Amino acid sequence: MRPGLRLCILLAMLALASTLAPTLHAQSVPHTLKIAIGTDPDTFDPAGQTTGLVMNMVGYLYERLVALDLKQNQVVPHLATRWQVSADGLTYTFKLRSSVTFQDGAPLNADAVKFTFDRLLDPKTRAPLREPLMVIKETQVIDDMTVRFLLSRPDPLFLTSLTHWVASIVSPSTTRRVGENLGRDPTGSGTGPYMFKEWVRGSHILFVRNPNYWGRKPAFDEVMFRIAPDAGVRETMLLAGDVHMAVLPPAPDVGRLRTHPGFRIVDAVASRMIYIGMNTQWGPFKDVRVRQAVNYAVNKQALLAGIAFDLGTVADSPCVSMVSGYAPIQSGGWPFNPSKARQLLREAGYPDGFDVDFITPTGRYIQDFQVAQAITAELHNINVRANVRTMDWPTYLATVLQPSDRTSLQMFLLAWVPFPLDCSAVLRPMFHPSQHPPQGLGATFYKNEKTDDLLERARGEMDESRRKEFLKEAQTLIWHDAPWIFLWSQKWYVATVRNLEGVSITPFEMWDGVYATWK
Repeated sequence: MRPGLRLCILLAMLALASTLAPTLHAQSVPHTLKIAIGTDPDTFDPAGQTTGLVMNMVGYLYERLVALDLKQNQVVPHLATRWQVSADGLTYTFKLRSSVTFQDGAPLNADAVKFTFDRLLDPKTRAPLREPLMVIKETQVIDDMTVRFLLSRPDPLFLTSLTHWVASIVSPSTTRRVGENLGRDPTGSGTGPYMFKEWVRGSHILFVRNPNYWGRKPAFDEVMFRIAPDAGVRETMLLAGDVHMAVLPPAPDVGRLRTHPGFRIVDAVASRMIYIGMNTQWGPFKDVRVRQAVNYAVNKQALLAGIAFDLGTVADSPCVSMVSGYAPIQSGGWPFNPSKARQLLREAGYPDGFDVDFITPTGRYIQDFQVAQAITAELHNINVRANVRTMDWPTYLATVLQPSDRTSLQMFLLAWVPFPLDCSAVLRPMFHPSQHPPQGLGATFYKNEKTDDLLERARGEMDESRRKEFLKEAQTLIWHDAPWIFLWSQKWYVATVRNLEGVSITPFEMWDGVYATWK
């Protein structure tokens, strides 16, 4: 669709929505909250989580022993009411909340917790993000309502790691019964405020309120997630009244929606880093000078302003500024210097450039495909001829997770939200060899023995100042080794109808809306 035509249609839709706004408010008592999202989930199995959007939905169904209070930035009780930590930091004992049942009717008990973590840590279980919890040496049942974790070493981030979605407690009876099908049909397997009802791929996912939920009851009887990969379609659905919330409508339209009487933008700075990954074990990208060259070739600030509408901040480190341990490496990020890029390519033996396959998702991140196209044009200026193509999110993720001996990856657009808000939660999952696919998401296959040593030392260091020094040195090495084209940390936003309240944005690039209500 031509940009001018699209703008005319948008303005007409906004005008129509203005006339309907009072009517929508007067009739706004639907019992189903409808949310437009950009991608189909890959799996609802908590252990298999990799994607913030899917974790967002998993949070409606499942719960963890402890939760992260973002206002206080501290771990608080949830399915566990209290815990004790041994003096040596190797033993954590949790007392479970009584009278909690799974949606299949089974009781929450210590056996269920042990089953969950034994399954999560089993190498046969697909769990790309389990690495922070591999510090658990053994999970012990002390009595029906008491469970104990024995750690292999002290870990300053262990409690926070237990708040991650992969640590969600699952029903042993349902999980044993459905096996690998848990990712497609999680019916009855959680303790959360909503239950899974149906999933029509490419169309919608429907959750219904859990009538036996132990905690605060949500307002809506149902939550339906409508799948629409195109951001413009998600916006049209919102303007037409087909949904009440749209995740990441088109970035160019944020300003108009922000001032519209019938709608509002809910946004916040997030911890997500947008990057272009390079397979450091493939062809030209084996040479650090080539990877540095493509960083010099891309004008990040211009792309952010012109393509992503300044919804972010140019990266000056592998870690974003809001995480603990962040150290700025280069003010303003890698400078835009095509002449330097060409010089480095000549030195590396590629005076005429080279061809590279470049994959990108569509509808997963702000202007993702458009950003990839713009980067392709800039790389062409230094004779790096990128063939850009896209695919649906489950296929894309499966492509990224192929091991090094089978991968087709050469260059790819992806992003990362660290959990917890600590630089180690960026560096280790993205750059440590233990996290190369399929074990993790480090799909650049980056290797540097000095970096590996620093990350190992940081992982077990209980002295915070020393730990941050290790992380700073690792950030510096990774920055200059350039396994990524370091782009930007992005803002994140949703658009909602004006009379929907109780929706907020978390630093993990998710919406918090389980307890949304009508005004």
